[in-house]
Amino acid sequence: MSRFGQQPLRVGTRGSALAQAQTASVVAVLQQHFPDLPVETVIIRTSGDRQRREVVGAFVHELQEALLEGRIDVAVHSLKDLPTLRVDGLMLAAVPPRADARDVLVSRGDGFEMLAPGARLGTGSLRRSAQLRWYRDDLHYVPLVGNVDTRLQKLQEGQYDGIVLAAAGLHRLGFLDDDQNFHLFTPNGNALHLQVFETDKLLPAPGQGALALECRVNDVRTLELLKPLNHPPTWAAVTAERALLHALGGGCRVPIAAYATVDKGILHLSALVAMPDGSKVIRQQLEGQAAHADALGEQLAQHLLQQGAAEILERSNGSSSSK
Repeated sequence: MSRFGQQPLRVGTRGSALAQAQTASVVAVLQQHFPDLPVETVIIRTSGDRQRREVVGAFVHELQEALLEGRIDVAVHSLKDLPTLRVDGLMLAAVPPRADARDVLVSRGDGFEMLAPGARLGTGSLRRSAQLRWYRDDLHYVPLVGNVDTRLQKLQEGQYDGIVLAAAGLHRLGFLDDDQNFHLFTPNGNALHLQVFETDKLLPAPGQGALALECRVNDVRTLELLKPLNHPPTWAAVTAERALLHALGGGCRVPIAAYATVDKGILHLSALVAMPDGSKVIRQQLEGQAAHADALGEQLAQHLLQQGAAEILERSNGSSSSK
């Protein structure tokens, strides 16, 4: 018998295809480390899933409720969806190795630079549209909601000329392989075009590409089981990104991006704050010891504020509160 007993570890996930794929990858690694451990996947139907639209915070909040109520032992989140404010009784227990954090353009024709003026570019992210407007304000940026499958279907149907998605989600769903080959076609059999945006052009959201494994603070068994799944370089990187987001007051509707990498104990962090219309983009970077990830994130946030981000945040928050 396993030293953790025969009680199943209940791993909670949303019901979307992407969420279940993410959770399956976590379960597979758990079972590699603990072959005798029974693992049960529990699908939590969030209000966002039921209504088939995005409800701010619902995807995370209802999984957290299931944790607090003892219906599951672990919640698997997309880390970029997890608020920076900790919920009493819960903790971020582990962050597995990060997948590709970049964004990609999927289009029915040419790449970003070759899209015709006025082309309809779909994105549900102010962060993406603000940065891309900086390069091309002649495109028509159109709101895009729904899960990955729904978004791709809308593109295939011709509702958009291109859409911008996270590379990690396409990888996890099997649409994109390790060689950046894209396996999806339009109804007439033409292959869709894929373009990867490097982070120096389109900076990701804090935590993008990473998963968050959350559990109860006092659940010693689960904490012990999750320890081997944590990846220290990814943990340090996302800690810096989330510290920056928290210091900037990341709950507001302002385009904020941050991306960190760790090499031989040195953490390099890039971040930006932009006006939603892309008219002003402030970008800064710094590096330091990965052991000081929190402090580095807070320090870079202060640099951004001093360079004009404070004005952007104030103007954007003011316009939001007046609506």
